[in-house]
Amino acid sequence: MTRRIIQFSTGNVGVHALRTIIERPDLELVGLHAASPGKIGRDAAELCGLDQSTGVVATNDIGALIDLHADCVVYTAQAETRPREAIAEITGFLSAGTNVVGTSFVWMVAPDQADDWLRKPLEAACKAGDTTLYINGIDPGFSGDTLVYTALSLAARATAVTVQEIFDYGSYDDAEFTGVSFGFGTTPDHTPIMFQPGVLASMWGAQVRSLAEDLGVALDEIRERHETWVTPIPIDCTMMKVQPGRVAAVRFGVEGIRNDDVVITMEHVNRLTTAAAPDWAYPPDGHPGVHRVIVTGSPGIEINTHVGGSGVDHNEGGVVATAARAVNAIEATCLAPKGVLAAHDLRPTDHLAGLMW
Repeated sequence: MTRRIIQFSTGNVGVHALRTIIERPDLELVGLHAASPGKIGRDAAELCGLDQSTGVVATNDIGALIDLHADCVVYTAQAETRPREAIAEITGFLSAGTNVVGTSFVWMVAPDQADDWLRKPLEAACKAGDTTLYINGIDPGFSGDTLVYTALSLAARATAVTVQEIFDYGSYDDAEFTGVSFGFGTTPDHTPIMFQPGVLASMWGAQVRSLAEDLGVALDEIRERHETWVTPIPIDCTMMKVQPGRVAAVRFGVEGIRNDDVVITMEHVNRLTTAAAPDWAYPPDGHPGVHRVIVTGSPGIEINTHVGGSGVDHNEGGVVATAARAVNAIEATCLAPKGVLAAHDLRPTDHLAGLMW
């Protein structure tokens, strides 16, 4: 069965989702949303670097896209700085009978832990439209659910688990969102939005709480931590230019505490050059990036995942993988009972349908 699909946005992640939708024989692109005036009216193939025209042109008319009554929307528009607008866009499709998979709106990666003002309108829209919503990505997402489930399944006993993203972001062309959110290029006394009180816990704490619930562990508290590293020399990379005395690496984590012990950790170490923050953790084997799970206990387990290969930059690999995480779940989402899904609601094979052709 061929699913009729709308792609919502053509940014860093969306462009890869769009290309995959066009190329896959089990999916048919029927609609495309773009916000930029320079993209509206252009063919989908042109916007993702393909040669053969699709006949589908980008529009900012959300009502017209809803009226297509597609099977599913792939929602990759940046939502974290505009949550109420994103809720309105997503619920519009869900209420009208179109399922939604997505990579943004990361609070819904662990929907059972999301605040009511986020979750309840989406649940109501699913009920009204007899539809399903699934939000996931690589981190938050895969590393903090599927990868950690795999690692923990090998343990006879776990006393602690750590989920890490350790990535050199220097080649990532996203200064406007990632750069600003992480505070790259700023003075160390500046507090970027990511490090405002409660933000880390709202984004990664939900997965910490969800994993604790899956493990049957009662946490006493969720704790945030973060620190920065400033460069003594100028740095010129794809992300941005960073002057001496400004932030070129960040390390942050969200920890689940039980009986004064840290039992679950979701941690990021992100730098703009391999020379930055030399005392912080690095990926293994000379790789520029890793998503890693470490289980302390019996027998003790470490699983490292590297995206990018065959000449693909690791940051490009990361956004391709993020897009794939949503696109690969289209069929399972369309077939699922109505409601809001999390990764632990799906089978391991539910992210595999149609990806080999």
